[in-house]
Amino acid sequence: MRYVISMVFALIGFGLAVVYFSTPFADWVVANQAFESPDDADSMHMMAFIAANVLGLVAGWIVGWIISAGGKSRPEA
Repeated sequence: MRYVISMVFALIGFGLAVVYFSTPFADWVVANQAFESPDDADSMHMMAFIAANVLGLVAGWIVGWIISAGGKSRPEA
């Protein structure tokens, strides 16, 4: 069940990153660089967008993993 909760939170984190964070972050990264061609700028924008989405996915997974633990400590061996 812990994995299911983590996956749900990962999808929520991914969705929030796509809607609210990724585009402004990618725009900011591209605006602070100098490029020789539009293709370079587009590639950088795409990579920054994907990196922000992956960050949201991982952050959501971590939050879900922590919440699904419910404050339990590790079982004794």
